[in-house]
Amino acid sequence: MILGNLASSVGNVVGDITGLNKPSKNTITGSVVIVKKNVLDFTAVHSTVADSLFELLGNQVSLQLVSAENPDPANENGGKLGKLAALEYWNLTYTPLLAGDDSLYKVSFEWDEEFGIPGAIILRNNHTAEFFLKTITLENVPGEGRIHFVCNSWVYPDRRYKKPRIFFSNKTYLPHETPAALRKYREEELQVLRGDGTGQLKTGDRVYDYALYNDLGDPDKGADLARPVLGGSAQYPYPRRGRTSRPPSKTDPKTESRLFLPNILNVYVPRDEQFAHLKLSDFIAYNLKGLVNQIIPLLEAFVNYTPNEFDSFKDVDNLFFNGLPLPTDLINQVANNIPLEMMGEFFRSDGQQLLKFPVPKLIEDRSNPFAWRTDEEFGREMLAGLNPLLIQLLKEFPPVSNLDPQVYVNQDSSITKQDIEYNLDGLTVEEVIYFIFNIFSYLSISSLTNMDVAQALSRKRLFILDHHDTIMPYLQTINEYTEAKTYASRTILFLRGDGTLKSVAIELSLPKMEEDKIGCVNKVYTPAEHGVEGWIWMLAKAFVNVNDSGHHQLVSHWLNTHAVIEPFVIATNRQLSVVHPIYKLLHPHFRDTMTINALARELLINANGIIERTFCPGKYSLEMSSVIYKSWNFMDQALPNDLKKRGIADGDIKSLDDLDRLLIKDYPYAVDGLKIWFAIEKWVRDYCSFYYKTDEMVQRDPELQAWWKELREVGHGDKKDEPWWPKMQNLEDLIQSCTIIIWIASALHAAVNYGQYAYGGYFPNRPTLSRRFMPEKGTPEYAELEKNPEKVFFRIMSSQLQSLIVITVVETLSNHASDEVYLGQRTPNWTTDAVPLQASDAFNRRLAEIEGEILKMNIDKKLKNRVGQVNVPYNLLHPTGEIGISGKGIPNSISI
Repeated sequence: MILGNLASSVGNVVGDITGLNKPSKNTITGSVVIVKKNVLDFTAVHSTVADSLFELLGNQVSLQLVSAENPDPANENGGKLGKLAALEYWNLTYTPLLAGDDSLYKVSFEWDEEFGIPGAIILRNNHTAEFFLKTITLENVPGEGRIHFVCNSWVYPDRRYKKPRIFFSNKTYLPHETPAALRKYREEELQVLRGDGTGQLKTGDRVYDYALYNDLGDPDKGADLARPVLGGSAQYPYPRRGRTSRPPSKTDPKTESRLFLPNILNVYVPRDEQFAHLKLSDFIAYNLKGLVNQIIPLLEAFVNYTPNEFDSFKDVDNLFFNGLPLPTDLINQVANNIPLEMMGEFFRSDGQQLLKFPVPKLIEDRSNPFAWRTDEEFGREMLAGLNPLLIQLLKEFPPVSNLDPQVYVNQDSSITKQDIEYNLDGLTVEEVIYFIFNIFSYLSISSLTNMDVAQALSRKRLFILDHHDTIMPYLQTINEYTEAKTYASRTILFLRGDGTLKSVAIELSLPKMEEDKIGCVNKVYTPAEHGVEGWIWMLAKAFVNVNDSGHHQLVSHWLNTHAVIEPFVIATNRQLSVVHPIYKLLHPHFRDTMTINALARELLINANGIIERTFCPGKYSLEMSSVIYKSWNFMDQALPNDLKKRGIADGDIKSLDDLDRLLIKDYPYAVDGLKIWFAIEKWVRDYCSFYYKTDEMVQRDPELQAWWKELREVGHGDKKDEPWWPKMQNLEDLIQSCTIIIWIASALHAAVNYGQYAYGGYFPNRPTLSRRFMPEKGTPEYAELEKNPEKVFFRIMSSQLQSLIVITVVETLSNHASDEVYLGQRTPNWTTDAVPLQASDAFNRRLAEIEGEILKMNIDKKLKNRVGQVNVPYNLLHPTGEIGISGKGIPNSISI
C-alpha cells in the first residue's frame, strides 16, 4: 500500500510536469474498462511490478482525442488532436486476481469548442505488458452527451506498433459518409490490418493474411506423414486459411513446418481472434492440448491393460452407467501429469478410479435401451440427427452414378424393384381416402397397402442417402493403404404415411477393375429383424453410418462451416473498417473461429491427428474434402436453395408460408432451420436497407467492393471463376450474401456440431471406422456371427482405443462454454443508429418466438421425428442454450 501511494504521488507529479494531468476549465471526463493480464500468471507478476515502476517514471497509458469535425492540415488533414491524458491512479486501482475481471480507470481530457466532437481516440500503452481494452466512455461531451467506444482489443506496448492504436466511437459510417477528419485514420487502420504479406508474424501482431493449407503434413518426420498442399491448384482446391508465417519444413519447401506440444497454442492467430481470457475458454484449449498430450496416452495404457476390444454392448454401456476400473499403478503413473480437474472432466473418476463418461442422450432413457438400433431411428437421424444435410429425393430408379465415364464404368446401382417393392407401404390418409372414394378405379387390397416403384417415384416418396460417388474414387486406396475396410454405399428410404422414413434397401459396393476402367461389385441388403440376417442388416446400417460419420466430420462440419468461413473472417478485417455497417453486422459471427481452426490444424485434422486415426478415410481425409470442395457452391449454402437442390422442397421456399412445399413435412432440421433462416434474412434486410437506400450505393462503396472481390479472388480463389457468385451490384446481392454468411457461422454449425455427443458419443450408433468387411456365408466369420454376433460387431467396427478417443473428442466439441454468445446477442452500445437497434430487438423477439414454437413441436405426438423412440428432442436449432453438453443453442459464431 505504501508503494502504491508513493507511485501515485510520483506519477501525479510527473504528470503535472509533462502536462498529462493538467487541469482545464473545459474538461471531458471518461471511464476506461481494462482487463489486465492475469496476475496469477508468473510472467504477469513481473510485468505488473515493471508497469508500476514505469508509472513512477511517467511512462503511463495515455489517450488522445481525435476530432471528428475539424481536420488539421499539419496532421495530413487528419482530425485535430487533443492534448495527452493519462489513465488516473493506475497503481492505486484494485487489480482482480481472477482472469476476466475488469479494472475501471478514470481519465480527464482538455477540450475547447474549436476542437469539436471527438470521433476517435489514440491510445498508447507505455507499459511493458499488454492489456485487454474493453470500452472507453466519454461523459457530457458538449453538443453530444455520452460517447461510447466499444474496443474489445488487446493493446500491446506502444513500441510494438508502427502506428499507435486508434479506436473509433460507435458511430457507423459508409466510406463516403465518414467525416473528412477521420478518413485518414480509417484508411491507415485497414493498412495496418492487411500487413505487407512478408515477415514473421508474432504474438500481438494484428495482421490478417491468407495462406494455403500447407501445414497439415509433417514430412520431416517421415514420408508417411507428408500430405498434399490443399488450395492453389485444380487438383486440390480449398478455401484459404490465415497465414501463420512459420518457416518451411526441411524436407519439403512447399510444406510449412509444425509446432509441437506444448507449444501448439503459440501458432499465430491475430491476437483479437484468440479465445477470450476466461477460465473456461482457456480450459477448452487446454483440454484439446491435454487430450493429445496426456489423455490419449492414458487411454492407450488402459487398452494395453485390458482386452483390446469391446465384446458386447454391455461393455460399452458400462463406460457410461457403471464405469470400468482403472488400475492403481496406471493412475499413479499419470497423476502427476494430469490436473485433477481434467481427470474429473474426462473420466468422472468419482474417487473410485473408474473410467466413466457422461451418458449420451441417445441411451439416457432406459425404458427402451435398444431404441437406437431400430430402422425408424436410423431414418430419423437423417432428418434430426447430427448430419441431417444429405438425404435427397430419389428421382430415378435404380440410382445412377455421376462419376466420370472415362475413368469409371458400371457404377449405377444394382438395386431392383423386387428388392424394395414389398416394403413400399404406408399410404397417406389422403391417398387412402382418394382410393376408397374413387369408384371408377379398380383397386386390389394390396394397392391400398403397397405401391410399386413407379408410383413411389411419381408421388415423391422415395429418398436416398448416397455415399457412393464421394467414396468410390478413394475406396481402393483406403482399403489397401489404411486400417479401414469399407464400402461405398447407397441407402434407399420410403416416406411412410406417418411421416417417418423406412429404410428399404442398402447397397454396399467395392471397386473392381474392368480393363482400364474402374467398375464396382454391388451387394444389396434388405431389412431383417431376427437371427443372423437381422445382424447382417444391422452391420449394413453400421457401414452406412461409417461413411456418414466421415462425411459429417470432414465435409458437413469441417469444410462447409469451419474452413469456408475463415476467408470471410480474414477479408472482413482486411477490407471493411470497424465503423463500416457490414463489419458491424458480421463481426460477432467470427468470434474465436480462426483460433479454433488453428487448433484443429494442429491437433485434429493434421497428419496422424485425431481425425486420421479414428475416421474411415484415414490419411486421405482432408484430401477427400478437397475433392468435394470442387462442387461447393456459396449460393447452395442458403437453406431454401439447399432444400430445393436436394429435392426436399417441391419448388422455391420464399417465406414460411411455403413450408407446405416440404415433401417431408416432419423434417426437424428443415422446419426449424427455415424459421431461423427467415428470421436472419429479415434482420439482415432491415439492417442493410437502412444504410443502402439504392443499388447504386452498393456499387459505389469501395470497401464493400474490395471485400467481395478479395473473397472471391483470394479467400475462395480456387472458385473465383464460378458463375454463381453474386455480383454485389445491388442490395439483394448484399442481403443474400450476408444472410448466408451468418447462417453458416451460426445455425448451420450448431446443427452439425452440438449433437455430436448425443448421437456419436454412443459410438455403436455412429461408428467412425470399419476394420473388416461384411461376413459372407460359408466363412468362419459368418459362423462366428451366428454364435456371438455382438463380439463380431465390435471386431468389425472401431477398436476400443479408437472408440474411446472419439468419445473424448466429441464430448469436448459438444460443450457450450460459459461465455457463449448466442444468436442475436450483441455487445451493449454497438451502434448509435436507432433503426438497426430496433431491428436487432425485433430479431431477438422473433428468436424467442421460435424457441416457443420448437418446444411446442417437440411435445406434439403427431410429429414422430421430433423426438423419436430414443426420446431425444430436436433442440439443436433452439436459439439459446445451456452450459455444457446440452444439445441446445445456436452460438453466434464457430467457436469450438
